Amino acid sequence: MYEFFTTTNLGIALLIIGQCLLIVVPLLVALAFLLYFDRKVWAAVQLRKGPNVVGAFGVLQSFADFLKYVLKEIVVPAGADRFVFMLAPMLSFVLAMVAWSVIPFNDGWVLADVNVAILFVFAVSSLEVYGVIMGGWASNSKYPFLGSLRSAAQMISYEVSIGLIIIGVIISTGSMNFGDIVNAQDGAGLFSWYWLPHFPMVFLFLISALAETNRPPFDLPEAESELVAGYQVEYSSTPFLLFMIGEYVAIVLMCTLISILFFGGWLSPVEGLPDGILWLFAKIFFFFFVFSMVKAITPRYRYDQLMRIGWKVFLPLSLAWVVLVAFFAQYGAFWGAYARWTVGG
Repeated sequence: MYEFFTTTNLGIALLIIGQCLLIVVPLLVALAFLLYFDRKVWAAVQLRKGPNVVGAFGVLQSFADFLKYVLKEIVVPAGADRFVFMLAPMLSFVLAMVAWSVIPFNDGWVLADVNVAILFVFAVSSLEVYGVIMGGWASNSKYPFLGSLRSAAQMISYEVSIGLIIIGVIISTGSMNFGDIVNAQDGAGLFSWYWLPHFPMVFLFLISALAETNRPPFDLPEAESELVAGYQVEYSSTPFLLFMIGEYVAIVLMCTLISILFFGGWLSPVEGLPDGILWLFAKIFFFFFVFSMVKAITPRYRYDQLMRIGWKVFLPLSLAWVVLVAFFAQYGAFWGAYARWTVGG
């Protein structure tokens, strides 16, 4: 049996498909409960009950919504480019899922353990903007087109600052492999993690992640007060579901990246306690809660304010931080906290 899965083409293909399903299926099931949790947090802040009918305490509401979307009729506008219209949500969904192929869940628990994992995630997340642009353009309507252009400008703007922040972590580790980055943070519990030496960038990364994933208060591409629903206006049924799942998968991915890059991934916060996948899940859940609270308590920014923060504040700060980290790493400042190449590379 072992030889079949490691030496034959069919066995290797089945093994890869099984590994992919092992990531995709639990991720989608977890997403259903995270969406329920997101709605519950929003309801609690607004002193409402939120979903509370379908299943005990409403926990099956996401599955009911899923069935509703799947069973509804797919409506394509008369003047739309049918092929591109249907391709756009599938592209958004597939690209959002592909990024998870290089994310480690524990030491060695990764589908593709590549040396340039950060570049891979960055490249795939950059391509996600094409799904939004294609969806807005193919709808043959003004509101979706304006929403897609907004999204393109917004995602490109904040990818620049995210990339520069990540460069600081790469300089400190000497590697672009996520496993090496986590191992470089191993030591004296949570005080060995990168949140301490890279403290200012944690906030910049979190805010940039909100803007990158079109989350409130930066959900300008979907601003219902201006664009009805942005690039999703003409979508219904399963295509809309794919857009929504792609967006939430990207949000969970950003929570995972924050956990791995700055908060030790699967490492235990207390020295002596065993490391493991549960620590990573706990960190992802905490940052998803932060995303939910930000959505619930902050008003939406104006578009010019959003772009001004991205280019005039975040870009100079993250660029200056790269220079500072490079200087600290070169000269071993702060007891070598910024130069951990012996572990990472």
